[in-house]
Amino acid sequence: MDSDSPSSADALRAKILEMVRAFSAENWPKREFTPGKDPVPVSGRVFDYDDVMTLVDSSLDFWLTTGRFAARFQHDFAHFIGCKHVLLVNSGSSANLLAISCLTSETLGERRLAPGDEVITVAAGFPTTVNPIIQNRLTPVFVDVHVPTYNADVTQLEAALSERTKAIIFAHTLGNPFDVTTVKRFAKKHHLWLIEDCCDAVGATFHDKNCGTFGDVATVSFYPAHHITMGEGGAVMCGDKQIKKLAESFRDWGRDCWCKPGRDNTCRKRFDWQLGELPYGYDHKYTYSEIGYNLKLSDMQAAVGVAQLRKLPRFIETRKRNFAHLRTGLGDLQAHLLLPEATPGSDPSWFGFPIAVRPEAAFTRDALVRHLESKKIGTRLLFGGNLVRQPAYRNVPHRVVGELANSDFVMNQVFWIGVYPGLTTKHLDFVIDTVHAFCKKRAG
Repeated sequence: MDSDSPSSADALRAKILEMVRAFSAENWPKREFTPGKDPVPVSGRVFDYDDVMTLVDSSLDFWLTTGRFAARFQHDFAHFIGCKHVLLVNSGSSANLLAISCLTSETLGERRLAPGDEVITVAAGFPTTVNPIIQNRLTPVFVDVHVPTYNADVTQLEAALSERTKAIIFAHTLGNPFDVTTVKRFAKKHHLWLIEDCCDAVGATFHDKNCGTFGDVATVSFYPAHHITMGEGGAVMCGDKQIKKLAESFRDWGRDCWCKPGRDNTCRKRFDWQLGELPYGYDHKYTYSEIGYNLKLSDMQAAVGVAQLRKLPRFIETRKRNFAHLRTGLGDLQAHLLLPEATPGSDPSWFGFPIAVRPEAAFTRDALVRHLESKKIGTRLLFGGNLVRQPAYRNVPHRVVGELANSDFVMNQVFWIGVYPGLTTKHLDFVIDTVHAFCKKRAG
């Protein structure tokens, strides 16, 4: 049989993938957790041989840009979330950049975001939720957060409004949905774009509807810390065909052409366009209507996502179960610690377990964090604390609503620990016991 024939190649591919299965079992064996010796990470990739096999399968195609796996993931993830359009990008941060940038298109007329327009966001958030506002020469308007949901304080929305307000971008903090009902009502009343940052919240619901389906645009991250991973990766989601076309253009260099990689003349008039001041018939593949980027990812990354997506329902349930275990186990320490609460009407898909050390406690947040880290229990602060106080934003034009007292509280008192699916009951019980021992020793 010809060694170059498809049947021979298929047989070799199957043999390679079977060897990958054996390699995965040998290289990543399951290990028992030893308290105090092994780390308790806040997050991490959770994978098995299926992920590795799918990655290798895609590499054998040697189709290095987006291809069959990207198309499959976009279709399957759209079905999971319940949205019409999903566009893969190279990170969640790029997804946020794309979500805001595409709304600056002149094709949107009076609704376009123009330099100097204001976008309402929260001060206690992650930088790349806010940075695209600044990068597009827009003005962030910072509102405070509610404690202990750690989402936007919706009572400040009216105070945040001005004649230049054009949009809102809020994240569902640590997988806990913000008050979607109030925010959507406010956005609709004032004709504002609503952008949902769902990078921490895949699988979270509000009144039984998935986050990522409420805004005009939504974003997701597939970084290793998140609900599923592609290593690096993210996505933009929307329901409107025009927004999808704009996002695709901004993602793909700003070009007017919408052909997929490796395809030509999808529009069947490649050399029959006349746009701008270009000569008639100028190649549509090299016609640019927006000031765009290249934010695509590789098909090998998408392949990992395809395998990870099969595990997503289990991952979400494990996160919820781990969160509940910590909430119950630490429930008797509320004289010292303020524990998190879900937003009413929501079912969070928890990214982490936030803890606030009460100001009147006999110890500080830093003391507790240092103790946990000394026991190899990973901790993280709640992102940037009060972003207004970060050095990067000192000279950035912005507006602040109120005194941001709760954002300062987050900056000084709050941290979070892990609930990701790689943690077992043994991990969580060690965390609970360690926190109890610390509080008992310090509080007497």
